[in-house]
Amino acid sequence: MVSTRQPVFTGVGVSLITVFHGDGSLDARRTADLACQLIDLGVKAIILADAAGEGPALSASERQQLLDAVRAAVPRSAAVPIIAATGCASAGQAARLTKEASDHGADAVLVHSPLLRADGDSYYREVAAAAGSLPVLAQHHPGLAPPGIQLPELPLLRVDGYEDVAADAERLLETLEIFDGPVYTGSSAMLSLAGPAGAAGAMLALANAEPERCATAFGGDGSEQRGLARGHVEAQVDFPEGLKAMVARRFGTSTTVRMG
Repeated sequence: MVSTRQPVFTGVGVSLITVFHGDGSLDARRTADLACQLIDLGVKAIILADAAGEGPALSASERQQLLDAVRAAVPRSAAVPIIAATGCASAGQAARLTKEASDHGADAVLVHSPLLRADGDSYYREVAAAAGSLPVLAQHHPGLAPPGIQLPELPLLRVDGYEDVAADAERLLETLEIFDGPVYTGSSAMLSLAGPAGAAGAMLALANAEPERCATAFGGDGSEQRGLARGHVEAQVDFPEGLKAMVARRFGTSTTVRMG
């Protein structure tokens, strides 16, 4: 199905790690610096406080500090949207985080489905009301928020786009057929299928370490997709520790984690 809604971005976005000082405190400035480095290398969107950013381990105040720092470093004139992950166990929590993200300069929100509920309609309605004019992207991430979004439900949700983190080719292709909004893959193993098949883009943890290769694979380069296999696996080792080790090797960031 051809998308009838304007995508928040196209191409490869990064699910940005959150940098912490050695004592575990938030290093918002270094996180913002990393965002700028990745933009210089071609990433098309910055996703904050998602799983790769250890969002569940951040307080509401830290989320605001992080968004403020990245927003200051990445002005809207840069044309690289900042997307805040605001999914929570309950609709009320997600709505509050969504309103705060809007107040602190996010360009869109990424909202995983409610926990342990197959029906997400009322949940996304409440989030959309809190978002106002801010685009709401639904996220299917069953590992983080089981059971995730059931495909028959997806076309009925009041959302402006959708990310599927599952590395499931059949599901991705079916999604592209039934959903009339922009679709993003969250799996760095699916890039060379997702791009040519019509996905709007990708939101990737691996883009913290290998943004250029991720972009080439999304463009349909199968050999580059194979070349990403080692990094795809390494990034998932004791997640997010493996990913942070990769980013540290390339950009000199701290390897301190709160989750893991």
